[in-house]
Formats: sequence, structure tokens, C-alpha cells
Amino acid sequence: MASVKLTKNELKAQKDLLKMYQRYLPTLTLKKQQLQMEIYAIRAQANAVRSAREALEQGFDEWIAVFSEREAFPQGAVSVRNIRVGEGNIAGVAIPLWVDLAANHMEKALELDLKAQVLDEQVRLLDAELRATAQRVNLFEKVKIPETQENIRRISIYLADQQVNAVVRSKIAKRKIAARSGPAPERQVAAQ
Repeated sequence: MASVKLTKNELKAQKDLLKMYQRYLPTLTLKKQQLQMEIYAIRAQANAVRSAREALEQGFDEWIAVFSEREAFPQGAVSVRNIRVGEGNIAGVAIPLWVDLAANHMEKALELDLKAQVLDEQVRLLDAELRATAQRVNLFEKVKIPETQENIRRISIYLADQQVNAVVRSKIAKRKIAARSGPAPERQVAAQ
């Protein structure tokens, strides 16, 4: 603990510090709680994204397995009602483009992977801020506030002792002055 001046000005300064710490602590505690809730929500979202990615992969694996078997689709067993095509442009001419299911699947898988990476980065950044905030909360709760309260107690005791000493010195000085000037006039009247 740093040395503290035992003066009225230092007492006021310490009381002001204590008020500031006690006013700021609830804000830090609230920030800590909000960060914890946000991290929990983002982790849940990242887990959901990863689950969706796994389900997409599993569905794609099953789809590919069906097409790898020769007897899966005998001649005439499958008919096409609708073909979805995209449109491209080559030298100003609009041309139809084949939209491949595998390309769509890979695009969706990549999108989910990137989303999971972004969510992981959010969690990493929020974890770092949570650690810093938790350290500040602990600093205030366990160090600064108790230290300031102890400083206030020490200064108050010292100032009270100084005040008592001043009163005692004043009374001793009055007695010495009274003893030097002789008996008090009221005492003389009573002696005659």
C-alpha cells in the first residue's frame, strides 16, 4: 500500500476516490455480465452453424452415394419437370448457365465455414475484453475500494488524535497561563 498523507485534503481526496470506485464498479460489473451473455449467445450460434454445416455435408454425402450406384435410377425412372438455370452475359449476349447442385452445395458449405470463423473471432475478441473487464472488477472490489477505505480510516483516526491532542495542549496551556498570572480573582474573594 502506498504511503498516504495524513491530512484533511488527503482525506477528502480518498473519499472522492472511494465514491468514484463505488460509482464505477456497478458499470463494470454490468459490462462483465453483458459480455458473458453475448459470448454465450455467439458460441451457441457458432455451434448451430457447425451443426448445419455437418448436416449439409451428411446430406450431400447421401446424395452423392445415390448417384454412384448404377441401378439407382433405371431408364425412365426419373423425369425432369423443371430445370433451373442462371443467366450469364458474354459480349452482350444473354446466355443460359447451368446451376450445378454441387456448386450450390459447396457455396453453402463455404458460407457456413466462413460464418463459423467470424463467430469464433467474435468470441475471441469478446473473451479478451471480458478478461480485461473482470480484472478491472477484481481490482476495484479486492484492491482499490478496500485500500481506499483503509486510507480513510487511518487518516480519520490520525486527524481525530490530532484534534484531541490540540484540545489537551490548549487546556494545559490555559492552566499554565492561569498559574503564572496568580490566583483567579474569584478565588481571591473567596479567600478573604
